[in-house]
Amino acid sequence: MASGTGGGSTPASARDAAARPVFAVEGLWKVFGPKADRVPADPGLAALDAAELRSRTGCTAAVRDVSFDVRKGEVFVVMGLSGSGKSTLVRCLTRLIEPTAGTIAIDGEDVRAMDRARLRELRRHRAAMVFQHFGLLPHRTVLDNVAYGLEVQGMGRRERREKAREVVAKVGLDGLEQRRPGQLSGGQQQRVGLARALAVDPEVLLFDEPFSALDPLIRRDMQEEVIRLHREEGRTMVFITHDLNEALRLGDRIALMRDGRVVQLGTPEEIVGSPADDYVREFVRDVPREQVMTVRTAMRPASAREAGEGPALAPRATVSEAIEAVARTGQAARVMDGGRCLGVVDHERLLGVVAGTDRGEAV
Repeated sequence: MASGTGGGSTPASARDAAARPVFAVEGLWKVFGPKADRVPADPGLAALDAAELRSRTGCTAAVRDVSFDVRKGEVFVVMGLSGSGKSTLVRCLTRLIEPTAGTIAIDGEDVRAMDRARLRELRRHRAAMVFQHFGLLPHRTVLDNVAYGLEVQGMGRRERREKAREVVAKVGLDGLEQRRPGQLSGGQQQRVGLARALAVDPEVLLFDEPFSALDPLIRRDMQEEVIRLHREEGRTMVFITHDLNEALRLGDRIALMRDGRVVQLGTPEEIVGSPADDYVREFVRDVPREQVMTVRTAMRPASAREAGEGPALAPRATVSEAIEAVARTGQAARVMDGGRCLGVVDHERLLGVVAGTDRGEAV
């Protein structure tokens, strides 16, 4: 994070608060089994693989020495196959599962030091969870399910129902307020679960594989809903998934887990374009690079003539979009940012990125 002095009258405390991550996780472990805390404390035990650790101690390390931060306003995706530790990790953030070792802070406050009352406040107001299994109350209407968290907070009936109506409309359930969960489709039920989490206006939304049980078309609709809500509200989100395409589609940054560890943390473009090891490389092998890599990756300096003509693309435009623009016009495309030409992309450079042989002049 960059720091500096001068340039305005914003107090240092306000600048620090703005720069501070929402969640900061350092050296986090979750070990299940007898005398679990000895595992992270003993370098010899900590270095054992899963089978050896089980054999020697009877313990399983679901999360191993994980560190990351979640920045304000980003969608942070934790991705991995079944058993990688991702769901255990997200439950540790609000101590639904108690960590074995390490530190967790939300807005600089030590989560592991919170007493019961403070933890309750964290879960009810600051970090709301959206689960795969919706957990809706079958005897309550959509409106009253959405208002449930506000009821728990002690909000009056009239006020909470007004708030619930606003959120129901926001997630596209207008007209279904008086239906019960059993009268809804799976996608509609998941929208109710999302609305219930949004109603308490949390600082962070935590999604634990929320769409994995949905049909592909409904799943895509729900992904679009998350993208739309994030675009409109800029709310911080932590999203757990085993689906690489979902991770690439939703994530500003992705932490890819294997056997309890984060094997790579980066943007979708970094993970697809520069895999950290053979495991990640194999994971992303079938991803269409042109749909993930941006034009910055294929960019080269522009000549004076090129800087003044040709189709214009934003720096976040994908290589796929650039290929279409270059093919349509027969000219190199300019990468423009605020009226300034950062560089150009041409047919040769774009095809090099698709083939994985050219990383361009990424900036």
